[in-house]
Amino acid sequence: MLPGAVPGGKDLMSASEAAATGPVLVISAHAGDFVWRAAGAMALASARGASVTVLCLSFGERGESAKAWRDGMELGEIKALRREEASQAAEVLGAAIEFADAGDYPLRESESLIDTIVRSYRRVRPAVVLTHSLADPYNPDHPAAARMALHARVFAQAIGYQAPGEPLGAPPVFLFEPHQPEQCDFKPQVLLDITEVFDVKRRAMECLKAQRHMWDYYTELARRRGVQLERNAGPNLGLTHSTMAEAYMRVYPQVTRMLTG
Repeated sequence: MLPGAVPGGKDLMSASEAAATGPVLVISAHAGDFVWRAAGAMALASARGASVTVLCLSFGERGESAKAWRDGMELGEIKALRREEASQAAEVLGAAIEFADAGDYPLRESESLIDTIVRSYRRVRPAVVLTHSLADPYNPDHPAAARMALHARVFAQAIGYQAPGEPLGAPPVFLFEPHQPEQCDFKPQVLLDITEVFDVKRRAMECLKAQRHMWDYYTELARRRGVQLERNAGPNLGLTHSTMAEAYMRVYPQVTRMLTG
């Protein structure tokens, strides 16, 4: 379980427990990113009754749809294809999905797009937020999405920010694993056991036929992270040698009255 936020004035442990079934907001630069990197967390949240919402800032139509371009498709057709694929994947994961259609390569940071994210925060009122890492020399769209997600979180907390809804609390933000973690200053601080829902993640991945080459890569990555989870969990948790996992980094400190695993 990803640790939860601690709203002011509430008992710390009960707040963490409340976050376990609270809403999840995933902010994804492109239409496929949330599937490769966070589908396990999303499926787990859906399975425990939490609402899950994905905000796709772009369709990945220019930079992450190479097969469609090679097949001779036009830009509008590619955007429609990626919308359909992402929508199917979200349905498999039990998530709602929204599209900002902000364009990619580059995904440009702007006040209007940050405002769109603020409004998603205020509407969803997430207990947990998932987004990209803050460094990625191979894809500047990813850290751009992360920076906007963090800026919007701060603005959504401000009572004077002019957007519908009440000011946000302080949901924890987890950064999901980039494609080349060693080059992105990514350290797997949180290893999430997704074994029980990995088949759901795989079905969601297989909705993204425009990026078929990613299916096996992220299956193998889940297996490798599962090995690391087993090693760090110790021998007494009853884990098998077929554990599958996703890795995350925290942005903000975990707040607790008890140090526990």
